[in-house]
Amino acid sequence: MPVLNRAAELQHEVTEWRRHIHENPGILYEVQETAAFVEAQLRAFGVDEIVTGLGRTGVVGIIRGRHPGQGVIGLRADMDALPLEEITGKPYASKLPGKMHACGHDGHTAMLLGAAKYLAETRNFAGSVALIFQPAEEGGRGALAMVEDGMMERFDIREVYGMHNMPGMPLGTFAIRKGGIMAAPDKFSIKITGRGGHAAEPHRTADPIVIGSQIVNGLQMIAARNANPLRSVVVSITQFHAGTTHNIIPEEAYLAGTVRSLDEQVRDLAEKRIRQIAEGIAVANDAVAEVDYERACPVTVNHPEETVHAAQAAIAIVGETNVNTEVDPSMAGEDFAFMLQARPGAYIMIGNGDTAALHNPAYDFNDEAIAYGISYWVKLTEQRLAA
Repeated sequence: MPVLNRAAELQHEVTEWRRHIHENPGILYEVQETAAFVEAQLRAFGVDEIVTGLGRTGVVGIIRGRHPGQGVIGLRADMDALPLEEITGKPYASKLPGKMHACGHDGHTAMLLGAAKYLAETRNFAGSVALIFQPAEEGGRGALAMVEDGMMERFDIREVYGMHNMPGMPLGTFAIRKGGIMAAPDKFSIKITGRGGHAAEPHRTADPIVIGSQIVNGLQMIAARNANPLRSVVVSITQFHAGTTHNIIPEEAYLAGTVRSLDEQVRDLAEKRIRQIAEGIAVANDAVAEVDYERACPVTVNHPEETVHAAQAAIAIVGETNVNTEVDPSMAGEDFAFMLQARPGAYIMIGNGDTAALHNPAYDFNDEAIAYGISYWVKLTEQRLAA
């Protein structure tokens, strides 16, 4: 099935917007330039109401349909980039050293702007649509900031939907599932304080490097022997820092890593066992381990009815064979989870084709996906707010 004709017509213009956003990335809440661009476009489209500064630098635009009733649905795009040095060599590559759109948020924002232009022109729906442009998805809890600013209540949003591109998924395909689709991405650090000394006299020390190594091995038991194998959890050590030279056993060592889980009980178990294992191994070796565990966003949980609605909208665009409704969940995290805790809704993946992976300095959003994304947002709006 083809994309909407008007979406295809908009593709070139929206691509130009996407590339402008790509050239001018902002990290976390520092997305003022992107937010200003979004606001200017929404005003040019004749959007009925625009509110800026929600969740510090977020933007919400309201488009009212031709017909009353049916309430308000929210469509969300994220605006922030990542602290990476771009290596794509594209003519529209980031102008700002150490900042790039390596997760496709430039594409998400552009697609929602394209849908906004279409919906403001046609208004072929009953009720209103809230266009949500969010800052600080990449670890800043921007979704929570917008929710805590009262966004859902202020605009009386009854349902909320999100979308993310996925490299490796073919263009013109979508993927979704009921329940947990993205993991809770927690992080932790462990400071080990032992007793330093001369490397020639290890018996006089409590070596934090050896103790830290035992802790690294011990933490692998959480997934292997503590968690139910049918309820996934990932515990990864990603940092190990200790020592200054070859002949000194240091006083301290530092470990850090991440926990990914799709279940709150498993999440609780992982935190508990990290503390027990680290502290226990340290005490057994005459040292002290201090664990700092930080919970980021919760599991991204798609609501059953809204997942069906999202899938139906995608099927209307690309056909049933191109929509996977039982996709495996990802162990990556997504702070749209906070919006799904506040309101029922669903999060869907859109194919980005054979491109570099997300969070890779060679990544670039595939502009050929734009017409599919615009069409999805329009079809979802018109189906959920049918006159």
